[in-house]
Amino acid sequence: MVLALAKEIKMRKSEFKDEIVETVYFGGGTPSVLSNAEINFLTQCVYDNFNVSSAPEITLEANPDDLSDNRIIELSNTPVNRLSIGIQSFFEDDLQMMNRAHNSEEAKKCLETAVQYFDNISLDLIYGIPGMSNEKWQQNIETALAFGIPHISSYALTVEPKTALKKLIQTGKIAAPKDDVAQEHFEILVEALERNGFIHYELSNFAKENYFSKNNSAYWLGKKYIGIGPSAHSYDGISRSWNIANNSLYLKRIEEGKLPSETEILTKNDRYNEYIMTGLRTVWGVSLSRIATEFGTEYLDYLNKNAQKYIDDGKLIVENNTLKTTKSGKFLGDGIASDLFMLN
Repeated sequence: MVLALAKEIKMRKSEFKDEIVETVYFGGGTPSVLSNAEINFLTQCVYDNFNVSSAPEITLEANPDDLSDNRIIELSNTPVNRLSIGIQSFFEDDLQMMNRAHNSEEAKKCLETAVQYFDNISLDLIYGIPGMSNEKWQQNIETALAFGIPHISSYALTVEPKTALKKLIQTGKIAAPKDDVAQEHFEILVEALERNGFIHYELSNFAKENYFSKNNSAYWLGKKYIGIGPSAHSYDGISRSWNIANNSLYLKRIEEGKLPSETEILTKNDRYNEYIMTGLRTVWGVSLSRIATEFGTEYLDYLNKNAQKYIDDGKLIVENNTLKTTKSGKFLGDGIASDLFMLN
């Protein structure tokens, strides 16, 4: 698989010939299973085939049970300069309910060691968990802050089909997540992190100054990206492509010298809708000038007309010719965006 990833990197070098790579992200699946030699090899492949910035952000995604003291020390000797750790919760009952492989002690232990070897660390927290009181959620936030972590990504609990959690809810063993609880937890999170010097730069992402994720920001700002490996997605501003999910078929196609991907050309409406969706999730908002220039006055008029009710309700605001969500509109951002979409 590692050799196939390297080959795909080489096969796709022409797609980024005019771009500078600012971020490399080892994510999806369990990239922490890679050895140091494999991480070094794949990183060198990126350098050999692309124009990489002088100070790229190189992130590795991992779970606490993968991050023993020795593994963290090993990783600090690779080009990886940022860790994204899937903590989810510091409480045992929450982790068991979400069927996580790690326990509360492992979560805390890995952070204690990680902060000694990495300056740039992000952790994930889940809110809206059934039975989680506001006080318990506040404790989760305070525990995260106590480690001095400069970046936190936080998401509402979603129940995926065919999971143990879905089964527990269907059989009535636990309650289903409630939207009003999730919104209350979100508001507690925003207030606590802003009070502690974090900038709420994207709906689910909070960071201290100079610690915004370059990877996340590139996505939300609509920059090009290339995804390498099975199931990976890529985007070039005009089209979206995705690799086959099956590992065996992926390896076979790469061995044959064929890119194992499908491509969808985005329509003008697709591109407009995507910009509305991503823009409203961020502190950068939706540039009305860009709408007029890139999409035309028809789209600008449509946006202004449909946004007006949310402006009147105090959920949206226009500042410096940029449409943004207000504090009260942030949690509802995705729903507001869908009302502003141009339908085919």
